[in-house]
Amino acid sequence: MSILFKGKNRTVYFNSNEQNSAYELGLALSGLIKKNLINIKNIVFLCIGSDRATGDCLGPIIGYKLSKYIHQPNFHIYGTLEEPVHAKNLKDTIALIYKKHDDVFIIAIDASLGKSDHIGYITLGEGSLKPGAGVNKDLPEVGDLFITGIVNFSGVLDHMLLQTTRLNVVMSMADQICLAINFCLSQLKTYKRKEISCK
Repeated sequence: MSILFKGKNRTVYFNSNEQNSAYELGLALSGLIKKNLINIKNIVFLCIGSDRATGDCLGPIIGYKLSKYIHQPNFHIYGTLEEPVHAKNLKDTIALIYKKHDDVFIIAIDASLGKSDHIGYITLGEGSLKPGAGVNKDLPEVGDLFITGIVNFSGVLDHMLLQTTRLNVVMSMADQICLAINFCLSQLKTYKRKEISCK
């Protein structure tokens, strides 16, 4: 569960209930990755959260779904329903990622809390997010890009909100984010083929 790390770069919001949200998110995501592609050898999708609370399971669900169809050597997934990345192992997982992968680019994915009228929105931005900040946990900032899904509103007793979040909201956003990432990867393949043919 995250709040966004405030920085100079803007955050873009996508309404997951709109028809073209996955396409628009995927297009925006591929554009941000292309800006850094020269320096990237490995892309890591770091899906943060726990499967023990409905409001915090967005990351592990996305990791589970992505692991079913992303089998490319330079794309890696950390955080699934089977092996979640959460408060207790996040620091060790980050260290492992940098140890195992050269020139790594991390896309951090997590649930977040926000305004009540933003529930169901997906955010995309450059820079890091701070996992656990939404529920007052002090965890390391992580990510070159971030994707978050706003699963509930922020207020008092945020821990209780995690337990009362509707699974339908989480699943709907997980589907849209996975569709967007799949579209993004197809865009990157096309972009790389064009680059090779131009050389």
